[in-house]
Amino acid sequence: MWWTIGLAANAVVAVAYLLIVAAILKPLITGGQLRSNPLGTATAAIFFTCAVHHGGHVIHMLLPDAHVERAKGLALRESYDWEAASWDVVTALVGTYYWTLRRAYAQLLKGATLFEDMHRREREAIELNDSVLQGMVVAKMAVDLGETGTAARALDSSIASASRIISDLLGPAQARTDRVLLRSEPARVADPE
Repeated sequence: MWWTIGLAANAVVAVAYLLIVAAILKPLITGGQLRSNPLGTATAAIFFTCAVHHGGHVIHMLLPDAHVERAKGLALRESYDWEAASWDVVTALVGTYYWTLRRAYAQLLKGATLFEDMHRREREAIELNDSVLQGMVVAKMAVDLGETGTAARALDSSIASASRIISDLLGPAQARTDRVLLRSEPARVADPE
């Protein structure tokens, strides 16, 4: 009896994990990042090996019905107790839960890659820093020259540029509604004196 529960749970796990592999590999392949994103590729490989392992349990438990490797298949069936079947059910529930989360976070996963490309994030951080820094330099020079109007416009432009870049990095507002975005500590502003 326990082996039939294990069989069903392992089948669900194998299918869920194979679908996870496809979900990871598709953006990596279409984005040309299969080799340049080793974390994503390794994650897909982990899920693939787990899918094969759980799928192997299904096949080995079914083989005695086809009169193939009866001794091994029956031994595997016999080895299933409530603990083994329970863990397989938990694993199947986790794999299923993953897919419910993917649906909820579908908007966030629509990028070119599932895993963040570190070079892109560095480039975005440099762009943010450069935009703000250039605006601050122009504002400082304008203040030094007594051109307060130019200083104010430079500051407004820097603030708008930084806000736009940060908003782009965070993604659509509806995808952020369920999480609170707060700084880890207050911003530190140096005293001009």
